[in-house]
Amino acid sequence: MTVRGAGVLGLACAWSCAERGARVRVVDPFGVGAGASGGVMGALSPHAPEGWDEGKAAQLESLRMQEGFWARVREAGEEDPGYARTGRLMPMADEKGLEAARRREVAARELWGGSGEWRVEPVAEGWGPVSASGVRVRDTLAARVAPRRGLSALVAAIRAKGGEVVRDGAEEGAVILATGVAGLGGAGVKGQAAVLRLPGVEAEPQVYAGGVYVVPHADGTVAVGSTAEKEWSDPTGTDEKLEAVIAKARALVPALGEAPVVERWAAVRPRAATGQLWLGRDESGAFVANGGFRTGFGMAPLAGRWMADLVLEGRDAITAAFRA
Repeated sequence: MTVRGAGVLGLACAWSCAERGARVRVVDPFGVGAGASGGVMGALSPHAPEGWDEGKAAQLESLRMQEGFWARVREAGEEDPGYARTGRLMPMADEKGLEAARRREVAARELWGGSGEWRVEPVAEGWGPVSASGVRVRDTLAARVAPRRGLSALVAAIRAKGGEVVRDGAEEGAVILATGVAGLGGAGVKGQAAVLRLPGVEAEPQVYAGGVYVVPHADGTVAVGSTAEKEWSDPTGTDEKLEAVIAKARALVPALGEAPVVERWAAVRPRAATGQLWLGRDESGAFVANGGFRTGFGMAPLAGRWMADLVLEGRDAITAAFRA
């Protein structure tokens, strides 16, 4: 079988099929992670435990799969994807936010089935966000993966199973189209992010507030982002919008202080018209795995399993919200 596209969804589909013994070829003329998957963030975070629906339930299932998924990838290819379940901290700005947080604390116990906690706690010294209320939420389900290391680990694992990851090659057998923005007619949302150098916080939780994520990684860097731009003139250029995100991140997490910026990054993330993942067969009957937007890495384990079920076994278990 053939996968067109070497972003995280394409590689996850290829790996899931290769794990089951399929002969796999991944073809991408631009190389591995040439689009949005080759970014810097890697936050794997659950939806708030409220307004529950099948999409949130599927994301929860995929988050539960992350540790085992990346462990198998690492074992097969002998490359570290930079995965760790480090959790997430979120400040509560006022009493209204605190009330919502306490409702979610109860809902998480009911909906997450013991997979993690949404826990209200007082702010402590050290790493973490500024909180006007003196209270924060600790989400213990959240994790992170280093995007580029994760893609490299997937490539190594696929090759270890006898698969190919190439820039040019003929299609063989069933074909999955995981071609990102190009496969959606250019539809997407631009994101800008940055990498700061800050050794010593590698095992600390990610932080989220006001649309800004701060994600420590195992190599002594911290990723901050991202913008969400529906209009742009330069798809890979960075500008004052990113500088504003960096400033917000420093204000949110004082430990970032004067940490130097070592990389600025931008790309257009594929976003289907529904705003959800686009999986299964399209109207022409072709297999597709696209539209990851902000959920590509988070949904990769489950999306890969669903597509392997469909392509190799003819079994469609894809949640209706994500079906092409």
